[in-house]
Amino acid sequence: MTKSISDSFKDRRTIYALTNESTISDDRLEELLTDVVLHTPSPFNSQTSRLVVLLKDEHQKLWDIAYEVASSTVPLEVFDKVYKPRIAMFRAGYGTVLFYEDPAPIRPLEEKWPMLKDKLPQWSEHANAMHQYALWTLLEAEGLGCSLQHYNPMFDDRIAEQWKVPADWSLKAQLVFGKPIGGPREKTSEPVNQRLFVHGK
Repeated sequence: MTKSISDSFKDRRTIYALTNESTISDDRLEELLTDVVLHTPSPFNSQTSRLVVLLKDEHQKLWDIAYEVASSTVPLEVFDKVYKPRIAMFRAGYGTVLFYEDPAPIRPLEEKWPMLKDKLPQWSEHANAMHQYALWTLLEAEGLGCSLQHYNPMFDDRIAEQWKVPADWSLKAQLVFGKPIGGPREKTSEPVNQRLFVHGK
């Protein structure tokens, strides 16, 4: 049974131990992705975020590329200790969503409001992060485990070549997901009264 959004908001955590199975159909997954793309806000409704979804063999191909690139660019000791086991863990999942930003919709806004030129790219990245968080929460509601990765820019060029991604799109993050076989790590939180400040109550 699908969790409530409120419960999913609270339960959403990084989960690394995943299998190459999904708790939902690919059609249901596409419905969720469509909802995220259509209903996540963006600055001036610029709609700059682009999601490239890789499932099953295509997902594994992504992490094979990451393995190949990392093994040839990272010091061997670091690769063996850090990158190799982590990439194997990501590859074991069911899919990866690549989150990109397309700068083209921002350019007319920069011309229209030159005083905001330095802010618009930053705000578009905020929108991209909202897409990431919205999807992560919805996948949690469907019983999927996720972890958000940032292997860019290490393999950006190879990904663009493999999946015909436009050269001017900027890769921001990779959301790995699959059926969880383990729980999240223990989380500690700073006191709320040091992070939340309410005035006028």
